[in-house]
Amino acid sequence: MKFKNLIIFAVLTLVLTGCKTATENTLSYFRNLGDSPSGVMPQGTSYEIKIVPEDELSIVVTSSVPEATAMFNQPQANTARRGDMSTQSAPRLQTYIVNKDGDIVMPVIGRLNVAGKTTREVEQMIVSRVSQTVKDPFVRVELTGFYINVMGEVKNPHRVYVNSERFTLLDALSAAGDLTEFGERNNVLVIREENGQQIYHRLNLADSNIFSSPYFYLQQNDVVYVEPNQIRIDNSKYNQNNAYKLTVISTIVSAASVIASLIIAVAVK
Repeated sequence: MKFKNLIIFAVLTLVLTGCKTATENTLSYFRNLGDSPSGVMPQGTSYEIKIVPEDELSIVVTSSVPEATAMFNQPQANTARRGDMSTQSAPRLQTYIVNKDGDIVMPVIGRLNVAGKTTREVEQMIVSRVSQTVKDPFVRVELTGFYINVMGEVKNPHRVYVNSERFTLLDALSAAGDLTEFGERNNVLVIREENGQQIYHRLNLADSNIFSSPYFYLQQNDVVYVEPNQIRIDNSKYNQNNAYKLTVISTIVSAASVIASLIIAVAVK
């Protein structure tokens, strides 16, 4: 009787555990916030991006007397943004492409090394140089765009063109249509090039502490990869096994058909 009761207890435990697992919410973000109606998210890191070779910069120099700073600007041209040459834009100042040495060449000022600096730091550099000949110049430096690759279990994996220096992991996932129901929300991979090496970091979307991660704000050429969850992996294995079985059966049927045809041909002769 005791053994029978033990078996019944074990079965009930497995059933209840299975029900709990089946109903557990694994699709929500920031689950550690609980049911609190409001609150303050963890503080994020600075989103200012360091300039690297191949970046495209828009630089405008002006002052209270525009004619005095005109010589520091490139001429206007009717150009499209880099990477989208099919679309012409209204006439605007030409941009600067940072060369492999991290330099740009500006009219009058000449060569400037901008690699490793923020756009704000480059503005200060240019203001310092222009101030030698023009009173109270104003300089605007903008990173005109870069790319982020979003891959894996998202609804629309693709290369995302970013036209703002403030671009987060959530922005990238939104641009890709959000995760599918098979995406592993606890293990999103961000791959970044730092000092010539590919560095990776894993982020947990269920944890609001990702806002304080240095990988929350994305940078040039980052790769965001959403891993498949166990359900997707199991389904893939199941489909592969079925495909293999169908291939074997098809091969056997074809071979049997050939053998049958040969037997019939021999019998007829």
